[in-house]
Amino acid sequence: MGVKFRACVAIVFILLLLGSMWLYGNLEQHWDTCSIAYSFKNKPPSLALVNSSEKGEAPLRVCPGQRFQIANLLAHLQAAPVSANDVLLKPYLASWDELIRFLEALGPMVGLISQEIESKTTIIRDLAQKAEKEAENKIKDRKRMTQQGDTAIVSSYNRSSSYAEINHSLSFGYTSVRSMIKWELENGLVDFDQQTNSGCRTLLRLHRALLWLQNFLQELGKDATEGERLRSPSDLCKETYQRTLAHHHTWFVRKGAELAFLAMPERPYFYKLVCVETQAGATVVLNRVVRAIGEVYKRNEVALKEHGMLNLP
Repeated sequence: MGVKFRACVAIVFILLLLGSMWLYGNLEQHWDTCSIAYSFKNKPPSLALVNSSEKGEAPLRVCPGQRFQIANLLAHLQAAPVSANDVLLKPYLASWDELIRFLEALGPMVGLISQEIESKTTIIRDLAQKAEKEAENKIKDRKRMTQQGDTAIVSSYNRSSSYAEINHSLSFGYTSVRSMIKWELENGLVDFDQQTNSGCRTLLRLHRALLWLQNFLQELGKDATEGERLRSPSDLCKETYQRTLAHHHTWFVRKGAELAFLAMPERPYFYKLVCVETQAGATVVLNRVVRAIGEVYKRNEVALKEHGMLNLP
């Protein structure tokens, strides 16, 4: 406890400086955008959604008295995949809301990381709301011109677009990952040479962080091999970070993050967090979540790769 306490105190200042840089893929320049048809104010999943099971597996428990709910996380992740190769943005961002609560539950040191992740989800939601407002304004303009009887303007407007086309192009733009990519490319919102706050670039940062969390939860769910003890969550988090997200960070950020992981709770705390009592129970629950994350991650990886977006600055 003494060692961890001293580590926490030592890195508070570092983490405050690094929090805003956590997810950037090109940090040297610093040191050195969901369906609009839906509301982005996420409502709790219905009981039917939370209690749904896959392949006959028992539903996950809802844990009373805590903000993070593993059942909600799984429900959002299972709701995100759509069609054969796409991901709906609303449940995808809702799953991130739950993962943010998960990080915050690990204590103030690790929780600081969640602040930058939350800023990324906010960017995409804001882009979606902006597009929705633009769509509404265009429809209102057309109605106004029609009411004024300016037939010449209305005729010209009709040649370029219709109510349906306006509504489709602007509201559908942020419905899913692929529709967002298509919309932002068609409207010149993605810059392949310099940093922007496009939804595609923001998604890439979330995508990288999701791989880290998937790897961490996967390792945390593994049982000990014969003759070996279970490894500490702190060590597992550090190692999974080093082989995933660390590749996109500077040396200084990597060291600050690794110090933060020293403050991570021990395994019994994680059991409580995911509503189980043993490692065997944690293995079952976490494996289901890891599989759901994997499906979402795989689809987003393919979509980003197809459009050459895996290395956006």
